[in-house]
Amino acid sequence: MDELEDFESFLKKVDKISELVKDLNSSDVKVQQKAMEKADCYIAAGDEPCRTKVNKTTINTSPLLEPTLSPHMQNESPESFMKIMERDAEDRRIAKEKKAIALKDKGNGAYAQEDYETAVKYYTDGLAELRDMQTLYTNRAQAYIKLGKYQEAISDCEWALKCNERCIKAYVHMGKAHLELKKYNEARNCFEKIMEIEPGRQKLAKEYLIQVDLEENRERQEMNAREEFDKGEGKATTVPHLLEKLSRPSQMPFDYCEGLEILSRAVTDCTGQTLFRLNNGFSVISSNDTVKSCLLQKTKDPDCQGLCVSVLKLWTVICSGNDENQKILMTCPVFRQSIVDLVSSEHVAVQKECLALLCLYSHMPYARRLAIENLEVHKLVRNLMVCISKPKQQQENTACTILGNFAAENKFCIQLRNVLTDSVIVPFTTILRNSSKTNQHVLPSLISAIGCLARDDVILHNLAHDLECWKAFLVATRNCSAYEYKEILYPLLGLMINLSTITSSVIQEHAVSLCDCCLGFLRDSDGGVITRATGLLSSILPQSSEAIHHVIQRDVVQTMQQLLKGTGQTITKYAIKTLTVCTAASHVAREELVKSDKKLSILRHLLSSSCDEMVLGNAALCLAHCLELPGIANNLLGTDIVLLLLRHAAGDAKRMAVQQNAAIALGKLCWSEPRHMNKLRELHGLEILHSCVKLIT
Repeated sequence: MDELEDFESFLKKVDKISELVKDLNSSDVKVQQKAMEKADCYIAAGDEPCRTKVNKTTINTSPLLEPTLSPHMQNESPESFMKIMERDAEDRRIAKEKKAIALKDKGNGAYAQEDYETAVKYYTDGLAELRDMQTLYTNRAQAYIKLGKYQEAISDCEWALKCNERCIKAYVHMGKAHLELKKYNEARNCFEKIMEIEPGRQKLAKEYLIQVDLEENRERQEMNAREEFDKGEGKATTVPHLLEKLSRPSQMPFDYCEGLEILSRAVTDCTGQTLFRLNNGFSVISSNDTVKSCLLQKTKDPDCQGLCVSVLKLWTVICSGNDENQKILMTCPVFRQSIVDLVSSEHVAVQKECLALLCLYSHMPYARRLAIENLEVHKLVRNLMVCISKPKQQQENTACTILGNFAAENKFCIQLRNVLTDSVIVPFTTILRNSSKTNQHVLPSLISAIGCLARDDVILHNLAHDLECWKAFLVATRNCSAYEYKEILYPLLGLMINLSTITSSVIQEHAVSLCDCCLGFLRDSDGGVITRATGLLSSILPQSSEAIHHVIQRDVVQTMQQLLKGTGQTITKYAIKTLTVCTAASHVAREELVKSDKKLSILRHLLSSSCDEMVLGNAALCLAHCLELPGIANNLLGTDIVLLLLRHAAGDAKRMAVQQNAAIALGKLCWSEPRHMNKLRELHGLEILHSCVKLIT
């Protein structure tokens, strides 16, 4: 303690010297003189005795604790003295920091080995070296949480925030500790603070907030259930009584089946669900050997199939709307082992109840993630596809719903990437090829579910490059055309549009056949079919010059001109893109376009009225293509074409292509017909055009 006091006294003297240095550098002469006098007095008093009791006959081994100034230091200027002191302090901090980091690494190693007590010791030793190391506080807080020392963890997080008030880890661990202490509002405040500090972490924070809500709901449910049970009323005591009966061993499947059905009827609300959980209901059911045998389908006995149905019904009732029960059911080994296999059960009632339970899990994000983390995803999908391929069992729509709902989760799609062909593509293409009246009711749901899977970039890429997939599309579109399966055609064309956004050699190989299908659908009376067929055409044509020349021969230019006279925004976007692709690749297409529209009124109308930047950019580019024909620029004299193009070239569109294409078209217009230059000068457009040169290049 004496040495510490001397050291503190020494630091105070350093502060005084800092003030003297400041005064010595003052522009005020009087201030400088006073500072010099104080410095002389201070140096003269340098041999003040130290309070530390040491042996005066030995050399002081801790010179940094000596408050007096050495002769060498006395001869230094104040500025040099301060630099020496600063450099010395920095060296000492670097040394301490190295020790602290080494201790932190040892603590991390112990934590990884789940030796949390040792980890805490290393982190504590590190803090003894460096008190303001934020990471040591958050790491120790994490270890304290593992040890159940939540108040200590909160204290460490508070210290970490004093080091860095924006420390995300501190708020995460503090929120977890408050949650364990059932301080739900405090936990919410911590997790909401994460979103405030870093909005990009919103997803993480929301996950933690969901955990807070779940835990608070669970506690409230159990408190209410215990209160009802303590009242001793018949309704609240029924569930524990029935569970006690079911826990008796060596009963026949029929007896268990009857007891489970009575229990299912007794659970009518959240209190019943909670009492089932509090009285070890999940363990009573799942640990029963007779029940296990039935769920694992070790026997085909009718009574066992009936018991299996009863267990699945009970689980559905118990878990409906109850997050905690859903979580506990997923921890039951027999459930995880059996539920995926039961999806493809040959027993219709078993399959129906199994799908109903999985459908319950698929509807909510939290429950979906529980299922994805605990079940064999690839096997589940394969069995769902088997179920969908057998429409006579009448459970295929439920299976499609489950598949589509789970596809909303990234982890689900990621797990499917490596098994996509066997689990999804092969059964999907088989079902598509066999499209008929017997399965037409399920195909729209199935195609929509596959579309949900295709939101994943890897799955989208794989589907777009799969030869059998596109062959099946061709068969299915022809069947739809022949039998007028419009309810199938809508989602099918939509899926094909999404896949055709990927450049693929498979699409290029079948481009002509696909375009033929699209041209056939353009004669349909249904506007929705025409729109989607045009969309598919606009996506496929850029991938195949052969397909472009093929559709031009089939009067696609005139068809697109007719479609552009309509008012639909989506079909306009698809039609102008198709027209632009054709005019870019073919002189014949340009001639066809201007043959019936010499003043290009359709394109000028789009440039003047559309608000869609994709439409504007393509309209300007298509116009530029047409201006390459002789005499077209002359036909446009007296129109508002210069004003329209100049307006877009000088605009502030988000898509640079709009400005670029408008500038190109304007340049071609004036070059082809110099008289347009007069109008451009009147509008002071030369300066604007000049500023667009860098865009063009």
